[in-house]
Amino acid sequence: MRPFEESSLIVPMQKLNKAVAAGAAHNVINCGMALSASATSRVSAMDEKRMREVYEFTARTLKTARPVPFGALIVNTRTGKRLMRATNAVLRESDPSAHAETRTVRLACKKLKRPSLAGFTVYSTCEPCAMCMANALWARLDRVVYGATIEDANRYCLQIHISAEEVARRSDMTCMVDGPVLRDLCNTLFTHPNMQKAFRTWSTSKNKSVKS
Repeated sequence: MRPFEESSLIVPMQKLNKAVAAGAAHNVINCGMALSASATSRVSAMDEKRMREVYEFTARTLKTARPVPFGALIVNTRTGKRLMRATNAVLRESDPSAHAETRTVRLACKKLKRPSLAGFTVYSTCEPCAMCMANALWARLDRVVYGATIEDANRYCLQIHISAEEVARRSDMTCMVDGPVLRDLCNTLFTHPNMQKAFRTWSTSKNKSVKS
């Protein structure tokens, strides 16, 4: 995976940064629920641009032998500069923890040579599972922005039914959670014919009676 090096447009996040500094209260978003008014005010055109970018990156896998609907992108919260991106590699790496968000965090931390990603935001094509959200919190990410919901993903594969916001709310660490953003677009990653065919081979497919 080649890390990003180029600069990008500045993300208009001043208000968000002030809210983080002030310890603003979390906005509760349950699995599958629409954005509340306060969360909607935090979602910008740049958020949609970044989500579309990670969607397009993830969609490339649909033309490969191992398509996945899960992709993630980490950017600098203040400047918008891209740091790292990755897709789910559970099958490719024979690692059940190799979800898109955790892989992106690992690669980003290795690039920066530090365990903290404070000052960065992650965009994910799907709401992070409890494992990935906990990883985001331990990495001290400022913010998580997701596309499809856990409820959406659960139509096709097994899920842990705890929202990302619920994990964040119960944590000592602070991380804003916003989503869904471009939910319908991100859902097409799950419904693509090649992805539907691949799901039938997954041990976590809803069509499987047991995990293998």
